[in-house]
Amino acid sequence: MTPFEPPAGRQVFSLAIAPRPDDIDVNDHVNNVVYLRWAQDIATAHWESRLDEGELAEWGWVALRHEIDYRRALTLDETAMARTWVGEHRGPRFVRLVRIDGPDGEMCAQVRSEWCLLDARTRRPARVPPWIAQRFD
Repeated sequence: MTPFEPPAGRQVFSLAIAPRPDDIDVNDHVNNVVYLRWAQDIATAHWESRLDEGELAEWGWVALRHEIDYRRALTLDETAMARTWVGEHRGPRFVRLVRIDGPDGEMCAQVRSEWCLLDARTRRPARVPPWIAQRFD
């Protein structure tokens, strides 16, 4: 597995993440499903940081697919840094990439997700307008 890195010039959104006690499993590290929650959290924060309230009311997303690669365990006393950026987009679909690194800079996990843009009124897929793509490219 090759660790994800954003292409040169790509907009990157970052978020520090501190595990909570209930994120830790019987192996004393962050449970695998927590990484998916974190990927969703940073995707949501990124989306909300780029659109205003009126735009957010008009558009939404639904996840179509998630792929997670785990590399290194993260423990309760470690704060992680999550970074996200978007990949290719076609029609209503957008690829989102998330990389979660430990405090030592080593990759703990990476997530590749495919999302579908929805018209919030109709709840139907909608082609990604150029202005939305530009805010994330």
